[in-house]
Amino acid sequence: MPPDAERALRADAARNVKRLLDAARAVFAEQGPDAPLEAVAERAGVGVRTLFRHFPHKEALVRAALRQTVTERLPPILYRTPDFDPRAAIQVVMEAVLVIVERERNTLAAAANPAALTAEVIEPARAPLAALAEQAKAAGTMRPDVTGDDVARVLGLLTNVLWVMPEGDDGWRRYLVLVLDAFDPGGASPLPPPT
Repeated sequence: MPPDAERALRADAARNVKRLLDAARAVFAEQGPDAPLEAVAERAGVGVRTLFRHFPHKEALVRAALRQTVTERLPPILYRTPDFDPRAAIQVVMEAVLVIVERERNTLAAAANPAALTAEVIEPARAPLAALAEQAKAAGTMRPDVTGDDVARVLGLLTNVLWVMPEGDDGWRRYLVLVLDAFDPGGASPLPPPT
């Protein structure tokens, strides 16, 4: 096969994958986590065989769709200007992750293990949150005994709040503020040592 023909096939395959991932998120959002994969293929404008050629099972499609969402939406928030207040930046990053999880609730629910996928959504924010926690502690705006791992785990706890709230309910913002107040150095009770 000539190189130009191979490039055209690869480009066509890449477009199909993008359409399938966009369609999966839209179909799960509209029809719920039990939406048939045929509906995803139809929305993407491809055959079911094309869907299964790229994604051999539903879990692979769900994981790729979530990875695409995180890749598109999280980096611009994670790498804001360095003069941004680190404590405020922690809140912005946590809010961004929670918005992604809320927006992709049905896509996550389509997975065999939604909790594991939620952890994957949080993972790209782990190192930036740890760095921001250290900066906030250095600035005196975060209690000194909080670790970056604590911040990431608290974010994981907050994602669980979303599963017990009605879809589209922004009530999680209340709990985010409550949790962020616990990071405040003023009047903090001593913590047990981190594990």
